[in-house]
Formats: sequence, structure tokens, C-alpha cells
Amino acid sequence: MQFHNLKKNKSNRKARQIGRGGIRGKTSGRGTKGQNARSGRKKRPEMRDIIKRLPKLRGRGKNSLKSRLEKAFPVKLSVLDEKFATGAVINRKVLLENGIIVKKAGKLPRVKILSDKKDIKKNFQFEDVEVSEAVKKVSA
Repeated sequence: MQFHNLKKNKSNRKARQIGRGGIRGKTSGRGTKGQNARSGRKKRPEMRDIIKRLPKLRGRGKNSLKSRLEKAFPVKLSVLDEKFATGAVINRKVLLENGIIVKKAGKLPRVKILSDKKDIKKNFQFEDVEVSEAVKKVSA
């Protein structure tokens, strides 16, 4: 036996198949005609189109103009004039006990004392409540 007579048991590569049953025959694994069969094809991924349809989340959406601070419970000065004596200390707790304000979600709400056009001769001491400019002028 000589060196040039030796043969391998297995070949390194498979035989090239040509024709319809071939590995890279006819449409070369690209199916048939159309955008997908063309060279240099660029098709957008489906997921990108779905993402593009979703609304962008920017800012605070519908609530962008609304204040995050809860609105103050308005209390007229004439109501305080009827319920309290001169020099009374008025705060949120006292207003709750007298039924002028109610709790909101189990908490005492912010309160703002507002003036109405009636003449009020009583003076009050305000604690823990907001007071309008008109009330400050009347009570001063």
C-alpha cells in the first residue's frame, strides 16, 4: 500500500446539490417573488410598528394643568360670625366640631376663610387655616 492509494472513510463536505432539491437551489431559501426575495431587503420589524402606535408618556397627561395640592375647603366669614363669639380661636379642629367642615378621606382638609360682602364686627384669631386678603383687611 502506498500513500497515494489511501482513501478517507468520510469526506469533509457534503456533495453540492443543484436543482429543486438542492441546498441553495432555485429561490435560494428565500421563498418566492416579492420584497423578501430581493437582495438588500430592509423590512421593518412588526414590533416597531406596534410600539409606534402606542401613545407617548410625557408629563402628567390629562392632569398636566391640575394642581397636585388639594383644594382648600372654603368657609365664609359670615358663617363664623353666626357660630362663634368675639375673639374666638378658629382652627380646623374647632370648625370640624361645629360641623362647618367635614373630613375628607379620614383627614382634616385644608381650610380657607373667605370674605363675603356683609359687615362683620367680630374679631377672630385664626390658627392653622388660610385667610384671604379681604378677611385680613376686615379683621385688622
